[in-house]
Amino acid sequence: MADDVWVFAEHQGGKIRKVVLELLGAGRTLADTLKGRLCAVVLGSGVDETAQHLGRYADLVYVWDDPQLEYYNSDCYLPLFTECIDREKPAIILAGATYVARDFFPCLAGRLDTGIVIDCLHMEVTDGGRLILRKPFYGGRVLGDVVCPDCRPQIVLVRPNTYPVSGPRDARGEILAQETLLDSEDIRLKVEDVVMSARERLDLTEAEIIVTGGRGLKGPEHFTIVEELAEVLGATVGTTRAVVDSGWRPHSDQVGKSGKTVSPRLYVAAGASGAIHHIMGMDTAKVVVAINTDPRAPFFQYADYGIAGDLFEVIPLLTEEFRKELVDNNEG
Repeated sequence: MADDVWVFAEHQGGKIRKVVLELLGAGRTLADTLKGRLCAVVLGSGVDETAQHLGRYADLVYVWDDPQLEYYNSDCYLPLFTECIDREKPAIILAGATYVARDFFPCLAGRLDTGIVIDCLHMEVTDGGRLILRKPFYGGRVLGDVVCPDCRPQIVLVRPNTYPVSGPRDARGEILAQETLLDSEDIRLKVEDVVMSARERLDLTEAEIIVTGGRGLKGPEHFTIVEELAEVLGATVGTTRAVVDSGWRPHSDQVGKSGKTVSPRLYVAAGASGAIHHIMGMDTAKVVVAINTDPRAPFFQYADYGIAGDLFEVIPLLTEEFRKELVDNNEG
């Protein structure tokens, strides 16, 4: 239907990504305003349970369940999405601004000759049905509103942690199984192997608290003090490009323009100078704490709280104080 709002239900290991639940809540508001349906779209292999779970949030769930879709492959996703969009004609398509979505949806927008807005921080539908999207420009120095008056569907990639997580409804949406008609000759990309890293914490893009270590840690062995603070706070550890270039941490930990874009409630940066390409990846953090021996470090210009001191003294003190505070609160 022309006023439907679709949410791309990205999942991994049978678990729906947190940003999907955020978008189902935000999408419900948009769909109600447009008087359309909220629809979830899920592709994968053995995703019946995932589809049933999504039915607790959406009015309709489009499902492609096929062994060929076990892993993300843009050559498979593109024809399936395009055919369904041409048939159903949704008004808006929402997805989290994740690595998968950043790869796939610009391709889809090109195929459909429609507009796409990436890293959206706010969505609003006017009384006239016009969608207004707010996003950062120039490394977060400016927030601008974007309107695509003549493009349908409007594709929007929203930064994780922008909206609260939606709760399920009592009603269950309809599950619509879709045919997976793929021409093997059109599938040029072959997934040979998938390597999963063991992670106990949330991915950086979905973490609500991040503790980042920079070159000021002086070596990979000193990241233990950052990890200890992260453990106490229930945070995910991030890092800078200089650290990754030095081989101290994997690229998957990097925050910045050439790394991951994050939007946590709390961002603690220790021993990081605050180069603009790093700031561009975390400029929408709600609260920023910077720790650096140099009081003129650029990070202090962006920080809500700055500590000009030796991180090797400051971080253990913070860790101990947070530990005491959290223990006292839990016991209370």
